[in-house]
Amino acid sequence: MQVTNREKVQKKALEITLGHKRCGLGISMGVGKTRIALQHLIKNYDPTAKYLVVVPKNTVMDSWNDEMVKMKNIHLSSQIEFVNYRSIHKRNPNDYDIVYLDEGHNLLFSHEEFLKNYNGKILGLTGTPPKKGSEKYTMVKRYCPIVYEFSVDEATDSNILNDYKIVIHKLQLSKLSTFAKKNKNGGKWYTSEVKDYQYLTGRCQQAMTAKQQQFAAIMRMRGLMEYNTKEQYLKGILKNISSKCIVFANTQKQADRVCKHSYHSGNKQSEENLELFSDGRINRLSCVLQLSEGISIPDLRQGIIMHAYGNNRKTAQRIGRLLRLSPDQKAVCHILCYANTIDEKWVNDALKTFDPSKIEYFNPLNT
Repeated sequence: MQVTNREKVQKKALEITLGHKRCGLGISMGVGKTRIALQHLIKNYDPTAKYLVVVPKNTVMDSWNDEMVKMKNIHLSSQIEFVNYRSIHKRNPNDYDIVYLDEGHNLLFSHEEFLKNYNGKILGLTGTPPKKGSEKYTMVKRYCPIVYEFSVDEATDSNILNDYKIVIHKLQLSKLSTFAKKNKNGGKWYTSEVKDYQYLTGRCQQAMTAKQQQFAAIMRMRGLMEYNTKEQYLKGILKNISSKCIVFANTQKQADRVCKHSYHSGNKQSEENLELFSDGRINRLSCVLQLSEGISIPDLRQGIIMHAYGNNRKTAQRIGRLLRLSPDQKAVCHILCYANTIDEKWVNDALKTFDPSKIEYFNPLNT
């Protein structure tokens, strides 16, 4: 049987991990991080051993169980325990022989009490290694340093993932005085998005202390999130997209506004809507953060990200939802960005790990 490129990468990654007691893998989505981890477990298998898999949320647990079924190794589940990152401190580190840190970029200093008292093997898994200098970077380097990386673009070039194109739509803030603001008495007054952004940026520049700077930056980010220009522009994009398309909104209310069918914790029809979208009975679905990890949608060709905000991990995870087509197909990801604002820096930061030749810019004429 011919060995696929995906299997070659999995084999190489596994061989490297076997030479380390504690290490991490920076492997693109779609390459098979969970399978590599289970292969690692099998290579180190002991019938009396206990294995701990640390996950950010329950959907990631499902991927482990699904992979064990595919590999015909479901018997391993009797020796595997799952725990959420926020509950790892409740476990006794002496109970486990190997710890697997799935989505290891979620490590924080608050997890150190368990890890520093654990003496066994550790394997970390992530598709987006944390930025150097951050708290998460320090923890990954300390407990599961990355020993092998295989990026999204390497996976695309190797025909493991389908090709993609990222289109950044550079929108102008509105000059019309239609943006409603609340005053202290509960009433409303109106200004333009341009004037409001200038005011909020001025507050950022005038802030003296670190606390003031943080507060001003948050207020500016919230302002950009509330402006209506992106939502109005989105309606035009959706009219011109005939294939299946997912919209990543920033809030539940926004998700409900931009699409008839939405997926988020506040919508009781979320699972029904996801099923309708997955099997093709509807071709539009909006969501918030819950669909960023652990869920794949068949034949998903287009996506729209309304806000990037400099988070390369969330952006990569969202784009990753579009990279599950056959290798001969191409997906398109649209990112909406306010030109001549901090939003441009956020988008550029979020896309630093992606191939610049696959990124295009579009400057529509809007008010």
